[in-house]
Amino acid sequence: MRSPSIGRRARPAYPVLLLVAALAAGCAPGDRPTSAPGNSWQSPSTRATGTRPTEPAGPAASATPPAPSPSPTRTDVRHIFPVRAGNVDYHPTHSAYPGTDIFADCGEPVVAVTDGVILEVSRVDRFSKRGPLGPYNGGLSVSLLGDDGVRYYGSHLSAIATGVDAGVRVRAGQQLGKVGRTGNANNVCHLHFGLSPKCTGHDDWWIRRGVVWPAKYLDSWRKRGNRAPAAEVTAWQRRHGCPKAPSGSAAAG
Repeated sequence: MRSPSIGRRARPAYPVLLLVAALAAGCAPGDRPTSAPGNSWQSPSTRATGTRPTEPAGPAASATPPAPSPSPTRTDVRHIFPVRAGNVDYHPTHSAYPGTDIFADCGEPVVAVTDGVILEVSRVDRFSKRGPLGPYNGGLSVSLLGDDGVRYYGSHLSAIATGVDAGVRVRAGQQLGKVGRTGNANNVCHLHFGLSPKCTGHDDWWIRRGVVWPAKYLDSWRKRGNRAPAAEVTAWQRRHGCPKAPSGSAAAG
């Protein structure tokens, strides 16, 4: 009689082998999801990259940068009346162009109107009645670029304080010089005072002497107010730029 185990060993093993082979084939390296080309991590598409915030704008956007503006750098600066004296007067108008003549005794202190940096200093009186009129009319003079972007100009000084030189930073109320009658001052002690924007690239005495009327600002400062000329000076420059030649009379200032 045959042993039962012999009959079981005689059964074909093909179905089991086929199942094992099929399972092995299903996990083959070429079919694993982590290595399939269609499922591997890829960098964002061109369309997605174009919407990233760091992507530079197209040529049309970068070809027209914002136009520079002559806006002041500060609007909270303090202003001081430019002559420190008890007996002082000035006219609200001026001949030929905007400006103000502030009358005081020769030798009275002339002070910085606001915090800023000295732009130009003239320590030599080169004025001559034989000419040329204009460039040297101011005699001894100082101009200050305030932190508000306005250029403050004072001329006809009798002296300029030691250490007041181009590039030096000064504070509101700091003495810059003394009232005098140098230049084309008609032998009258006074300070010619002008407000203007800072223009560079050429000798711009016709701008430096004054482009907006200072009287309303002087009225405020004399009463310890703080009326600021920056907005008016900025508006003037937007309209006129930096004229490269004087207009009107070249006399005085």
